[in-house]
Amino acid sequence: LARLRRIEGQASAVRRMVEEEKYCVDILLQISAVQGALGKAGQMLLGTHVETCVASAFESGSQKERKESVDELMEVFSRYGGLGGGR
Repeated sequence: LARLRRIEGQASAVRRMVEEEKYCVDILLQISAVQGALGKAGQMLLGTHVETCVASAFESGSQKERKESVDELMEVFSRYGGLGGGR
């Protein structure tokens, strides 16, 4: 949550920079920083999901639950390209 609050602050700073008509390159650099922070938050969330939900499905779940868990992960990877690089 603290990481997400920092990202919110960064996004607000970008909005202010646009409102104040700051230098475009500076705004673009800040947008890049926000994207990187979001990517890292996504990676962390994915890691937690694998360590908890996916691990649980493999430890105590049925064959069907394991397959659903793998299919879900494959969808995440194909849709988000690893979470850091955009769509």
